[in-house]
Amino acid sequence: MVEVGFFGAAGEVTGSMHMLDTGVDKILLDCGMYQGRRKESREKNENFEINRSEITTMILSHAHIDHSGRIPLLTKNGFSGRIVTTRPTKDALDYMLLDSGHIQESDALYLNYKSLRAFLYQLEQSKAKRQISNKEKARIKKLLKTGRHELNVDAIAALHKEYGLDMVTPLYTQQDALESLSFIDGYPFGSEVTIGKGITVKFYVAGHILGSAFSLITVKPENGGKPLKILFTGDVGRFEKPILKDPTLKFDEADRDIDLMIIESTYGDREHTPVADLAGSLKDTLNRTIERGGALLIPAFAYGRTQEIIYFLHQLYESGAVPQLPIYVDSPLASNITKVFGEHPETYDTETHKIFLEKGINPFYFKDIKFVESVEESMRVTQDDTPHIVISASGMCEAGRILHHLRYKIHNPKHTILIVGYMAQNTLGRRIEDFGLQENSAADKAPDVKILGKSYPLRAHVEKIGGFSAHADCHELMQVVAGSNLRVKKIAVVHGEADQSAAFARRLNDNGYSAFIPKPGDRVKLS
Repeated sequence: MVEVGFFGAAGEVTGSMHMLDTGVDKILLDCGMYQGRRKESREKNENFEINRSEITTMILSHAHIDHSGRIPLLTKNGFSGRIVTTRPTKDALDYMLLDSGHIQESDALYLNYKSLRAFLYQLEQSKAKRQISNKEKARIKKLLKTGRHELNVDAIAALHKEYGLDMVTPLYTQQDALESLSFIDGYPFGSEVTIGKGITVKFYVAGHILGSAFSLITVKPENGGKPLKILFTGDVGRFEKPILKDPTLKFDEADRDIDLMIIESTYGDREHTPVADLAGSLKDTLNRTIERGGALLIPAFAYGRTQEIIYFLHQLYESGAVPQLPIYVDSPLASNITKVFGEHPETYDTETHKIFLEKGINPFYFKDIKFVESVEESMRVTQDDTPHIVISASGMCEAGRILHHLRYKIHNPKHTILIVGYMAQNTLGRRIEDFGLQENSAADKAPDVKILGKSYPLRAHVEKIGGFSAHADCHELMQVVAGSNLRVKKIAVVHGEADQSAAFARRLNDNGYSAFIPKPGDRVKLS
């Protein structure tokens, strides 16, 4: 008897986490971070419904933070097993988790700085019994900084303590993230790995991002009967996208009979722009922005989406289809992940080998691209008013350097914010997408969006190219289920907003499959 529990990304998109319980072993599937409203997501991320010390092994589908981001919380709170994933994913986590820890620390520090600065302004104002001067404000700001862009950590902490103010603490630190890396083991695709008593996992290509895998878990009964097989898709990639191989459709003969498939449904009721149209759409958006004399801002996940955008821009520049503007990749994480891509050409598709590698050309490095490293250089780019392209993290505009590019340019209608991926509900990216696509750019109609605690009018053009998504659309999801050689008994539909999951479950049931949508905390027994 195997019991499968659904604890995250059940009825929602982020926070992927499920568990297999065999009575001997408890196998965690993903340990993702919730993303959305700060307070709500913080509470969810801190609350583990599972006793971490009881988990014997964890399987990680891929390195995106909404699937891997709570690993440091797992490993510092009682977990003593191993985390099993693919080799490219393990290599990427060396950077992804440390970057996440850095973001947790930086965001907490910045929020503490902002709240303390506001408190000191009010304190001085009450002392002077009048509005405080800009000179006094400058003095307070200087007190809280060690340089132009560096906050004074010690002074901020000391003043919070002196005045009895509540401080925001990071969810976890870079040190926590560093220590979690020692728990992670990477394995090749196609190899069978023992992860518990009578339990193995085999990784198949999922095509979502570099290293992403379908996890085929086999549980062999002690009495020698028929084994149970659970296929956890993680996130499913698109077909015929550049760089990576397509999602697996042909599984080994011994792995074809699936007792339970756990499948994502991010785009369970949507169709994407055909892959063949992506370069043309990007060209048109860029040329329109150049005509206005503006910059093109592209919020993009550092892992996967950034490299794909670089790939397409490289092709457009090589063909002369667009003016060759400076391209700034303003994300140290994206710089490091691009190096990881270069270390795993075995994951590339035949097209990438033919167009670039066989000609001795690196797909991701060319003369017009600049990987921004320092904060000072990043600030110079944010203030650059000439036409250029910025690709910056995070993909949903919830953290990172993209926030600073947005606050400098979001009010100006000559600039363009290009949405190239999924924006979860309650994220800044989703608000920009929803407001921006309404085309309310006039001064008296411009909606306000809040960035780092301050409101800005959204007057920049907002465009969206849906086909860049690394998630399969409704037809591609069906292709994995019905177009593969699998025979599936039961399907759990997860990782989707309510309408998307419901639509995909209906589609599956209409096609003769037995599909259901688990709620958080639901459990299903397999025998």
